[in-house]
Amino acid sequence: MPTELHRMLGDLVAVNHRLTRVAATAAGGTESPALWRTLSVLETTGPIRLGELAELSRVAQPTATKIVAGLVERGWVERQADPTDARATQIAATDAGLAAKQQWRNKLAEALVPLFDDLAPEEIRILEQAVTIVRNRVDLSERGVRNTSGTTDRTTQGAQ
Repeated sequence: MPTELHRMLGDLVAVNHRLTRVAATAAGGTESPALWRTLSVLETTGPIRLGELAELSRVAQPTATKIVAGLVERGWVERQADPTDARATQIAATDAGLAAKQQWRNKLAEALVPLFDDLAPEEIRILEQAVTIVRNRVDLSERGVRNTSGTTDRTTQGAQ
């Protein structure tokens, strides 16, 4: 039987997806969310191989190949030699790609302001606290997978 925390976290994920869709629609977004997710992954991880990028971006490897090709054409990512294997390459976000992602994020935030500009100062503080809590937990998750005892196993990476 789900706990209250379980239900609330399910609601958080669902509302986050809805909020993202509302913001992208209001901002006039035409790009695939996978494009922005790919740039976000690369911003967080730094250069990684295509297979890992596909896994973390939650797309099939052929899809990741197409996304990366489009991003390379725009100058938003680049292929680099893998420092641990001369036969392999890694994908890295460029400064232009990170700037484009930040510009899109700003556009999303701007599109959401009308939905939230009537919040009371206390409600804004509550949202700030919630964002901090969620960000800290996601950061923890991206550094390592939490095991069943609640501690973090930093030897396993990338399960998200």
